[in-house]
Order: sequence, then C-alpha cells, then structure tokens
Amino acid sequence: MENKKEDLPTLQYAIEDVPPWYLWILLGFQHYLTMVGATISIPLILAPDLCIQVGQQTDEVAKAELLSTIFFVSGLATWLQTTFGCRLPIVQGGTFSFLPPTFAILGSFGSCPVVLAPGSNISEYRLNNPNSTDLVVINGSEEHGEVWRVRMRALQGAIMASAVFQVVIGFSGIIGLLLKFIGPLVITPTIALVGLSLFVPAANYASSQWGIALLTVALMTIFSQYLVNTKIPTYSKRLRSCSIEKGYPLFRLFPVILAITVSYIVSIILTYTNVFSNDPRLPGYNARTDSRISVLTNAQWFRFPYPGQWGRPTVTVAGVFGMLAGVLASMIESIGDYYAAARLSGAPPPTTSAINRGIGMEGIGCILAGAWGSGNGTTSYSENIGALGITQVGSRRVIQTGACIMLVLSLLNKFCAVFVTIPDPIVGGIYIVMFGMVTAVGLSNLQFVDLNSSRNLFIVGTSLILGLSLPDWASKNKDSINTGSEVFDEICSILLSTSMFIGGTTAFFLDNTIPGTAKERGMDIWLEHSKTDFAEDTRKKFACYDLPWWNDSIYRASWTSYIPICPNFLSHRRKTASMTAGSTEVSLPSSSSNIDNDFEASSQTKL
Repeated sequence: MENKKEDLPTLQYAIEDVPPWYLWILLGFQHYLTMVGATISIPLILAPDLCIQVGQQTDEVAKAELLSTIFFVSGLATWLQTTFGCRLPIVQGGTFSFLPPTFAILGSFGSCPVVLAPGSNISEYRLNNPNSTDLVVINGSEEHGEVWRVRMRALQGAIMASAVFQVVIGFSGIIGLLLKFIGPLVITPTIALVGLSLFVPAANYASSQWGIALLTVALMTIFSQYLVNTKIPTYSKRLRSCSIEKGYPLFRLFPVILAITVSYIVSIILTYTNVFSNDPRLPGYNARTDSRISVLTNAQWFRFPYPGQWGRPTVTVAGVFGMLAGVLASMIESIGDYYAAARLSGAPPPTTSAINRGIGMEGIGCILAGAWGSGNGTTSYSENIGALGITQVGSRRVIQTGACIMLVLSLLNKFCAVFVTIPDPIVGGIYIVMFGMVTAVGLSNLQFVDLNSSRNLFIVGTSLILGLSLPDWASKNKDSINTGSEVFDEICSILLSTSMFIGGTTAFFLDNTIPGTAKERGMDIWLEHSKTDFAEDTRKKFACYDLPWWNDSIYRASWTSYIPICPNFLSHRRKTASMTAGSTEVSLPSSSSNIDNDFEASSQTKL
C-alpha cells in the first residue's frame, strides 16, 4: 500500500488547504488564462451561423458582448460547482459538445441576410440587385441586431429546457444507473464526433491566410509538445541565484496563450508592412490586426451581462431534443473529469452524492448560461484539470478565486473586446489543434477495450462513419423529411444533423445488444469506480465532499441517506451490510487498503 501512496501526486496545496492570499490571486488568474483559449473560441465559432459575421461584415461589438457574457457565466458556474456541487477544484466553461446541435438549430433558420457596411445605402443595393429577395441590413444596426438575437433566443430556450433534463438526472441520482450502460465504446464515437464534425469552421477561419494559421499550429506544437518539459529559470532568494530545476513550466501551462501572442506579433508586423491586403474583399484582409480595431473604441468600458439581455428565450420541441445530445455528451465527459480532478487535488474518489450534485449543478450552470445568453452551456474544463497536476496546487480556494476573477474581468467590456481583434487565421490554427485534441480524447477511451475484437471494431467503425455521413446527407437534403407533421419533421432534421447524437445512439444500441464480455467491452475497468460507493468507512476521509453547511444535522438524520445529493447517501446500505456480517467483523471494500486500490484504479482509468 505504501507504493500506492507514493504514486499519488505530491501536492503543495491539497483540496482543502488554503494558500496565502496573494497566491489565491496569482494561481486563480493562471486558471483564468488557461481556460481563455477554449472559451473565446466558442463565440467566434458561432458568429457566422448567428449572422453576427456575414462575409466581410462583422458586428464586433456584439462579439465582445458575447465574450463578456460567456466569461461571466463561466465564473458564476465555477463558483457554484466548487461551493455547492461536487466541490472539487474544477473550472466550468463553454463546451464544444453543444456546437453540433447548435449548428443544426441555427441551420433551421435558413441563410443569413445580406449585411452591408456602415454608411451604405440599402436602396442603392436594391437598385443594383433588382432580382434579389434577400433581407438587407446595415452592419451593427438595430435590424442586424434583431437578426442574430432571434437566433440566440432560440438557442437560449433549447439550452435551458434541455438542461432541466441534466438537473433531474443529477439530483435524482439516475446518473449512477445510466453509467452501467455507458462504456468506452459509447463514449468514444460520441466525443470523437464532436471534434470531427467541426473541421469546417476550422478550415474556414484558417483559409483566410494559411501561412499564419499553420504558424499558429506549429507554435502550439512546439510549446505544448517539444518544449513541454522546458522550464524558465526562476530566482531563488535562499540560494541567491537562478535555478532551472525549480523553474517555471511556462510552455506547459500556457501553450495557447503563447502561440496566440507570437502569431499576433507576426501579424502586426505583416499588417503594417502591407504584406496583407487592405482590400476587405480579399481573404487576406482578415489576417490584418487592424481589420477590427474599431471594436476597441466602440465597445463600452463597463457592461453588466444580465438574464434576458437578448430578449425572451423561445422554446421549440425540435431544438430541445437536438440539444439533449449535447447535454448527454457533456455529462459523460464531466464524470471522467471528476475522477481526474479528485486524484490531482489529493482527494479520494468522488462519492456517488458528489457526482450527483456535480452533474445537477452543471445542469443549473447550463440553465444560467441559457438565461444570460452565452450561446452555449457549461461543462468541466480538462485543460484546468491538467493545470492542477502541473502546478501541484489542488486547493479549492484557488479555483473559487479564479471564478471571482472571471466575474470581475467579464464586466470590463473593452478587455473582452481585445480578444475580438485576434485575426481569423490565428483562430483557425487554434481550432485545428483544439478540435484535433477533442477527437483524440474521444478515441483515447479505446484503451480500455479489446481492439482485437471484431465486435468492437464493428461498433466503433459503424458509429463513426454513420455519425459523419447521415448528418452530411441531412444538411444537404433538408426538404427530404416530410412526414406530414411540421414539428416532427423539424425534430428529425435537427437530430439527424447532429453527428454525435447519431454516432452515440448507434454505439449505445450496438454495444448493449451485441453479445460481448465485460472485459471485451472494457466495462470491467470502466466501472471500477462504482466500488467506491462503499469505500467511505470514515466521514473524515470523505469530508471534502461535504456541503458547506449543516453537515452535522445531515449525518445525524437517517432519512438523508436516501437523498442522492446528501453526503451520507447510501450509508444505510453500509449499515445493513455491517449487520448481516454478524460478529465476525467482515467488512465491505472500505479498508484503507481497498480505498487506495479503488482510488488508484479509478484515477488511472479516468486519466
């Protein structure tokens, strides 16, 4: 058992430790920077389909407002999760899992209107294009704003309604039962198709200047792979000299930020030497750093995002059903993140009640995201979980401080506007790497299954190809579905256009109906964490998952052991098992030895 303990990370600050106040701020800001790269990409991806960006015209102020909104919601959801949810040091932010159904919902609105540059004359456009029946608006005008707000309100309604399902699944304890039927073969195509289906926006952004896009890819590769173990020398007061061994792992922590910074500097040089075209009609124009500089002057200094800022959300049955695919994928992904965060923060494996609260609180986070109108939901961020292990700081207080920093900085609208000025090819390069990593994370779950089994190969291959081909057909043949019911047609259209729903549903059906052993399917390792339900032999060991208040009262009351979100959930089973063991002190897998074994197995599984 001693070897097991030595394998666990040596932490400077464990989950319930409280560092000095100045480290709260520094380490919390570091987590903010870690999640910036993935967070800013979501509003930028959505801009063309929301009609915020049409051709060469973009409402940059609207983009900045979306960015401030998603940062605000991320901070709020992170604070709620770390305080009342699973209580692990885990950051909440936007998720790519919601993008495929989002595109399907936005696609149901049809094409965007014609957007003219500010100062243009609509009558003159009509005169020059007499056969055009498209709606014509001026960029940034109230008419243009209403075009994308209508689409945003549809997303808000779909996200909020589908998130209710996540709240019920989490707080009712159903998630524990569902996990028995969801294994690596189901998760692999579900997550992998999230990344694979997003290659189109990645290519569109990168194509505006492939040189800068590939430079960004190369820099991210160098920083995150080749220089991952390189440390920046730091000064030691005790030794009165610089030390490399205890240096700062700059490249490992901030490969995205560094790549953006270097590529941005190169783009500035090429912009002011007129290497990039200054003609807005040419693709290379979007590689210029001054193409959106007006957003810095037009954006407000301070802006408080509020619920319903885009109007009253609208709900459609089709949109809710489509968004449920993103909710399910997000839940599956988050459960794996909980186990990884627990190990890296020095906590025991999360209890059933902690998982139930975590999933339920993520559902509440999605409802808040829908109410505020970020255009996305919230989920656990794997990037920040990795930062826990790199910094060896797993303190919950640090993440809560990071959440407060997100809330404060989201109110500085000009600060958020700076991210809007990032040239398109840099964004495209980031997408190529990030979407590739999302795909790889999905495929990495195959390590638990028998890849020599033709059964498993059939399930994975069929699910992936069907998850790509059927949505492609559905997007090109939107009028082919005609059952006589307009609502049912729309539901089918959105679901069939959502790649991860098709792939995940196919894999779920095949994996649970085609005969196969638990070892062959990878379920024996995947469900190893279920043993930890009975591993809490002492309240003290699992106290990190207790609620912030009233724990003594909760533990004293016997009826609370039947409530899925209470810290003592399932304790009645342990008492019953102890009574049936008689006087021969036979115990369930709850000795410290078995706790460590379960902890090690489950942690390795999720990492």
